[in-house]
Formats: sequence, structure tokens, C-alpha cells
Amino acid sequence: MPAPFDAARPYRLNPCVALRPEPFGALAYHFGNRRLSFLKAPELVALVGDLGRYGSAREALAEVPEKRRDAFGRALASLAAADMIVPTEAEPQP
Repeated sequence: MPAPFDAARPYRLNPCVALRPEPFGALAYHFGNRRLSFLKAPELVALVGDLGRYGSAREALAEVPEKRRDAFGRALASLAAADMIVPTEAEPQP
């Protein structure tokens, strides 16, 4: 069972997950647990794809327009609960 989502931690797309672009956003398929998730906005797809570049999910969410930040935060929490995104170790800052 995945750990609860913590926006203070860094995350990345689970290596077992494939994203298939669609006009509405993307389909995310987990080859391990066979779950399918719908990412219903192209901006969310970009956020999920870039998560690994940030020191925390909170930092990644800071790039999202404020009016959509809460919705995208809830989406990340759902993706973490479905094991679509996984926590990573923070990269050392130079």
C-alpha cells in the first residue's frame, strides 16, 4: 500500500506507468497493478511528467496557476494513492 501523499516530498512518475496522450490530457496505465487513470488536463499531464525535476510536489504545484493548484494537488494525491506517482529522494542542492 502506498504511503499517504505528502506534498513536501519529491515525486516522480512510477516507472511501471505509461502515459498515452489523448485530446483531453492522457491515459495513465500501471502495468503492475493494471490500474487505469485519466489525466483530464494537458497541464496536469505536463505536471506529472515533470514531477521528478522538482525538490517536492509543492514546488511543482507552485508552477500551476493558483486557481487550479488545489485541484491539481488533489489529482496528485489520487495518483499517489493509485501508485501512479511514487516518492523519490530529494536531490542534493549544490
